[in-house]
Order: sequence, then C-alpha cells, then structure tokens
Amino acid sequence: MQKIIIIISIISIFCTNILASQKYEIRAAWITTIGGLDWPTVKATSEYGIKRQKEELCKQLDMLKEANFNTVLFQTRLRGDAIYPSVYETFAESLAGKTGRNPGYDPLKFAIEECHKRGMELHAWMVCIPAGNDRQVRLLGSKSIVKKKPSMCIHFKNAWYLDPGNPETATYLAAIAKEITMNYDIDGIHLDYIRYPENGEKFPDGKTYRKYGKGKDLTQWRRDNITSIVRRIYNEVKSIKLWVKVSSAPVGKYNDTSRYSSKGWNAYNAVYQDAKLWMKDGIHDAVFPMMYFRDNQFYPFALDWEENKHGRWVIPGLGVYFLKHKAHEWDIHEIKRQIYFSRRNGLDGQAFFRNEFLMRNTCGLTDSLKNCFYTHPAAVPPMVWQDSIAPSQPINGEISFINNSVKINWEESDSSKTETLTYRIYASDFYPVDTNDGKNIVCLRHNSTSFSYSTEDGNIKRFWAVTATDRYGNESSPLALNHPENRKKMVCVNKLPEAQDGCVISVNDITGMELYRTKCSPDELVKKLRNGVYSIQYVLPNGKQKNITLIISETER
Repeated sequence: MQKIIIIISIISIFCTNILASQKYEIRAAWITTIGGLDWPTVKATSEYGIKRQKEELCKQLDMLKEANFNTVLFQTRLRGDAIYPSVYETFAESLAGKTGRNPGYDPLKFAIEECHKRGMELHAWMVCIPAGNDRQVRLLGSKSIVKKKPSMCIHFKNAWYLDPGNPETATYLAAIAKEITMNYDIDGIHLDYIRYPENGEKFPDGKTYRKYGKGKDLTQWRRDNITSIVRRIYNEVKSIKLWVKVSSAPVGKYNDTSRYSSKGWNAYNAVYQDAKLWMKDGIHDAVFPMMYFRDNQFYPFALDWEENKHGRWVIPGLGVYFLKHKAHEWDIHEIKRQIYFSRRNGLDGQAFFRNEFLMRNTCGLTDSLKNCFYTHPAAVPPMVWQDSIAPSQPINGEISFINNSVKINWEESDSSKTETLTYRIYASDFYPVDTNDGKNIVCLRHNSTSFSYSTEDGNIKRFWAVTATDRYGNESSPLALNHPENRKKMVCVNKLPEAQDGCVISVNDITGMELYRTKCSPDELVKKLRNGVYSIQYVLPNGKQKNITLIISETER
C-alpha cells in the first residue's frame, strides 16, 4: 500500500457541501429479481397483476430518483432463466408464479423506459456461471441448459454450473449478452458470478482440464477461462453498441495486500477472478467489487482497487443488508464512513446491495443519503477511453417565466444528425450558470428539445442553461437560455457567493456610489438590503477584487 490509511470515526457525522455537490459520481442500486427479493412481490397472472407489478417497480424507481441515484443494476438473467423474452432461456418463476410462464409484457423493456424517464441508467445484470440449484433445474425441465447442453454443465454441491473451461460457455454467455444488447436500449451489461463457485479448488472440472488445459498450471488455467469469457462478452457487446458499459461485481477483495490478509476469501485465488487484469487489458469499463466488509477488511482493499483501476471506474458495493436492528450487526455510521472514504480517495461512486434496504430506509440509510450525501443530482462520468469528443452545443434557446414555472425550448445541433443525444438542464441564481456544480443540475437526461419546470414554493432559479450529451456521457458547452445585459460580471439574484475569511464586501448602488463596507456573511447582507440592483465588490485579503451585480427582488425571494 502506497497510501496511509487513517480512519477517524468522527467523520461519519460530517457531510461537506463540496463532496455532496460533486457533479460526477456513480450512485447505483442492485434490484434483485430472483425470488422477488426486491421485485416483484406481486405476480403478473392477470391484467391487474401486471398493473400492480409495474406500479411496484415505478415506486422503487421513484424512490431512487428522489434520492438522486443515477444507475440501476437490474437483474435480467437469474439462474438459467430471464425476465425478458429470450430465444435462449425461459421466463423466471418470480414474474408470473411459474417457471416459463409469460408475464404478459416485457419487464426489461418497461424497466429501461421507466429508468430513462427518470434520468437514470439501466445496466442489465447477468448472473453468469450458475445454472440453478437442483430445485431450479427441475422446474426448468427440458428448457434448462443442463438438459439442452449437458456437456457444458457441472454438478457441484447440490447445484449446477456452466463449465468455465468449456469454450462453449463463453459462446453461450456472449450470445445472451448480444441478444440483450441488440434488442434493448440498455446502458450497460453487468456481469455477476463471473467466477468459479466457493471452494473452487474442489470444482470437479478435471475432465475439462485434461482436454483443454494444454499443460497450464490449473489455477492459472481457471483464471484464464474466466478472463476469456469476459473478453468474449466485452467484444461482442462493443461490436454492437460501443457506448454500452461492460462491468462486473467481483469478490470485494482482489487478493492479500502487503499489510492486510484477505483471510482466505478473495477474487484472485479463491474463485479465479483476475478483475485487475480485465481493467488493465481494457475489457472492462467498470467494476463494482462486492465490498461487504468492515474496518480493515474494507479500507485497504478499496484502496487496492483504486490504485489498480487503469483509468476505468471502481464503484465499491456496500453491504447495506447488514444494517439491521440487532446489536451484533452494523451501525449506520459504518456505511457513512465507507461513503466518505470512497469519495476522499478517488473512487468513482457507491453501489448498494440491495434495494429493499433502501426502500425500507433501514437504520435511516435513505434519509442519510438524501439529506447528507446525495443532496443534489450527479451524472455518470463520461466514458472517455471509448470516446472523448463532445457534441456541439444546442442552438436558438428560448425561455419564459410564468408564475411559479419556467418553460424552455431550444433546437438540436448538427451533432444530432449523426448520433443520439440527450440533454442536461441546469439552473442557478448566478450568471453564468456553473455547469460543473452538481447543485445546479435540474434534469440529467432529457429526450426532447423543450422542458417545463414548476415549484409549489415559487423558488424558481433565475438563470438557465442546457447542454447536449452523447451516449458516452460527453457533454457539450452550455447554451445560456437567458443572461443579463452586462455579461462581463457575475450576476446573482437574492443570493451572494460564499466569502473567504478576511474578505471585505463593498456594497454600491447602481451608479457605483459606495453605500457601506462590511465583513458580515453574504447571507446576512442579502437579508438587510431593500429591493433594487446593487454593484457588489468582494475585496480579498490579497487586494484582488471580484465584481458582482446583485438583484434584490421580493418576487424572487
């Protein structure tokens, strides 16, 4: 470890505004569909059942949207079955109460549409190697991969698995990933259980090893098998849609570090995942390591991932299912410390396993996110290693304010002729609108060239801007939809920027005559001023000045 780890328990009670308002951060939740663990709890056995099932999912997505999440990891392939109409596998039992029964609609298509309406990405979560336990395989019957391709499957500890050493396994899983990518407007393919099972050293693949091992060391051969599957899936997905992100959820500890033992449970040796290599070789866009650990089983291993990400994204998976009300289980401050730590050390976000515990607001978790860590929206970072060219700016913007609402319109730029664009909307009481500040994001993913916004309290921001974003997340320069007459100065309405220690604020009328000087806080100053237009100067301790035009308007307060 090159970094020194200092864990101070008191950090869990602090939430800095700088961290809370950062623009780019992946905020993800796993929605588990196997057994209806997260969704669905209602079976789609009638039109009413379909309606209830859809409403239930929308309720979960609304909660995530309200808490400013931007990514949903949606379980799409379960254990040899799926939640969409597939030519390879049948419908999962959890949808309509019986394995193979059509739920009467396409749950994956519906989930994608609803996520996109809310400005969130959907990554299709594929459970890869498990083919089902004995019960599940019996229920699947002749539709099971065990029955259709028995030579590709191995029975181990009362369950069936695809054999990673059999080349057909890579072909089969890549075909499923290709099917999803071709037929659905997904934002990512997320690979789960892309590894050997627990106690992998006892996995009975000797026959396959003798056939395909070619003299390799057994452990390295197994790692190479998993890497070959990952590479095949990655290349298949990228050949169809280059912008679709490929990620996985490896075991949370890659390997022992120089100072801390993984206690026998790690990705590299225990289950033959070489996820660092996947990032190094460019066959992964992100990893969501399952870091369901505490204290020094979390922090050093999180840094180990961060130090070896090779320009890709690392988003620690946090084990919020440990947050229960029993004394021997986790306190909410454990999760707070992990979020704070991941931000301070350059990790790219957080993911929460699983959504039920967010829906239940377990131990106040969701309230903590909304009120402390996720107080403002954040965008998924651009995938610059795939494409770094920003689209051109939208053009011909118009804006109108009516009562407690605003309506804006603009026209597409030339970039829209060659690529699919969405739009981000920003608003601020300061001009120009700072599009690098997450606090100013109003909408992350808008699909048309008009936008309406209203509030019950009438607190409509004064200045608005719109940018175009492509499927890689590259963002254009902002189109200002309105601006003051004097664009050379910062203009703000009923609010002033924060002032550093020692700053003197000079308040002048519109003619430039100084009214008075003060060292009081900007918020206190604004409260004292009457309606009107003021010229404000911030005189910094080093003598430099910052000029601001301040508009005080009772109707804008």
